[in-house]
Amino acid sequence: MVKATKIELLAPAKDITCGKEAILHGADAVYIGAPAHGARAAASNPIEDIKALTDFAHIYNAKVYVTVNTIIYDNELDETRKMICDLYHAGVDALIVQDMGIMEMDLPPIAMHASTQIDTRTAAKAKFLEQSGFSQIVLARELDTDQIAEIAQQVNVPIEVFVHGALCVSYSGQCYVSQKCFARSANRGECAQFCRLPLTLTDAEGNVIMRDKHLLSLKDLNRSNDLESLLDAGARSLKIEGRLKDANYVKNVTAYYRRKLDEIFARRPEYCKSSSGNIRLAFEPDLNKSFNRGFTNYFPDRSKEGIWSFDTPKSLGEYVGKVKTTSKNAIEIDTATPVHNGDGLCFIDNTGALKGFRVNKVDGKTLHPLEMPKIARGCKLFRNNDAHFNKMLSKESAERRIALCITLQDNAFGFTLSAVDEDGNRASTTFECKKEPAKTDQDGNIKRQLSKLGETPFEATTVTVALNDKWFIPSSALSSARRSLTDAMLVARKANYKRESRKETRHAGLPVKAATYRDNIANRLARQFYNSNGCNDVSPAYELSGQKGATLMECKHCIRYALGYCTKDGRRIPYKEPLRIAMQNGKSFRLQFDCKCCKMLVIDDDVD
Repeated sequence: MVKATKIELLAPAKDITCGKEAILHGADAVYIGAPAHGARAAASNPIEDIKALTDFAHIYNAKVYVTVNTIIYDNELDETRKMICDLYHAGVDALIVQDMGIMEMDLPPIAMHASTQIDTRTAAKAKFLEQSGFSQIVLARELDTDQIAEIAQQVNVPIEVFVHGALCVSYSGQCYVSQKCFARSANRGECAQFCRLPLTLTDAEGNVIMRDKHLLSLKDLNRSNDLESLLDAGARSLKIEGRLKDANYVKNVTAYYRRKLDEIFARRPEYCKSSSGNIRLAFEPDLNKSFNRGFTNYFPDRSKEGIWSFDTPKSLGEYVGKVKTTSKNAIEIDTATPVHNGDGLCFIDNTGALKGFRVNKVDGKTLHPLEMPKIARGCKLFRNNDAHFNKMLSKESAERRIALCITLQDNAFGFTLSAVDEDGNRASTTFECKKEPAKTDQDGNIKRQLSKLGETPFEATTVTVALNDKWFIPSSALSSARRSLTDAMLVARKANYKRESRKETRHAGLPVKAATYRDNIANRLARQFYNSNGCNDVSPAYELSGQKGATLMECKHCIRYALGYCTKDGRRIPYKEPLRIAMQNGKSFRLQFDCKCCKMLVIDDDVD
């Protein structure tokens, strides 16, 4: 029989609480921010919490990856090296990194994963990263299924792809507009989210085409219906974005994808989950009930239709229905969806702005808002805060149990209680007990006592009583032996857990001989890495150079396409180019369209 390929569901962890909930709700691995140098500066975590999370995760054979995926300056190298050593000793399974200087550090043998910030979109680059010592590679979000397959076929390390969450409009690692406008570098974990701002689009003659629209704001990624094709293309780690999201978001989204994957595995035995334990949920997961800007599956078949959200960068949530009538303090809606007291509803008003209100009372299909909004008949209503659903999630909403087969046997001075878990780990304990013949059959009581594993991460799938005679064993003795057995099994699982070691770093040679600001080289060790790989012409990172005339964004999203003027369709834009986008403070940038490569560039042409 062919051995099943292990598939990893990788969930975000803002903190230790989110990390534990992700694992309990079905994650095979979680990724969490380091104390410093993570690409979400607001989601850093102390070493002590990360160690506690790894101890918890490893019980279930789940992994913990830590993000150290910013660029690093020279004066930060020593502290970064020390932090990485501390993370290794905390039990972390791998680092997710961007800065190639880390690959030149003298470090413990901790595994390295290539962050999406490295911007891997070709097989050649993936092969180079593998040869350089990376043991997992996160691909650019913009790739279609065929491109993912091409890369996966040419490397021997797991390929990781995003399947859910917020989308950066620019290729990750290739966005410098936040640094330009606000001195907050996305490559330093301080993105100011320029892409979510209202922008005005003008032509070369200053004519306004669109005013104060969120022209670079994309909907959220949702590839839940494409999971099987991604697996068949060679993706082995499926990543949920969201290291700034709360525990309720992590619970719901992780549980949803866990269920979808398990349904696939039931039909496709060539795939299996990479961690242990059976998950039971106390709620029905629903992606529409967690924060979302509307959904897009983002180019699996190269289609660009409907990926943008020009009206608002905020969460719309699930569609509820339309306004039927309004009165002084009530709204009657046409809907088949139940609305609850405390729900948050929103709508796009006639100016294109997102408005919202809280439901104070529901009477059938009549809503009584806490404050009556100005809303028109026929207006579409969305629920971006489901009070009833969030109340369920705020409680204990899942449990995860590792299967045990337990056996009770005689020994010369008492009894032996042993177990084997679903992964083949074994543990046993012996206990002395006077052997007195039982007056009545004890098998039922023995099985009940030994099955009481509620305070542990285990569940007894079978309990075998293999005694030579019918002995009476006090329930207190059975309970004590059961506790000793589960403690021993936890020790065994910890002892048998194996971390992947770092692959050897080999200088394989870069396909290019010059590195530009877009290679994000910010320290002497990164320059050393490039030099060692045959690249001697090395320019500093944008954050250090402030490169004039730089390409600040490189996007698959195309405003011209969104307006219906794609030149590949033979259409001509009725405006004089170049087009420009401008912030409300008047600062503007030129748009450049690379139609051959199907990309839009945001150019800084302010060279003063």
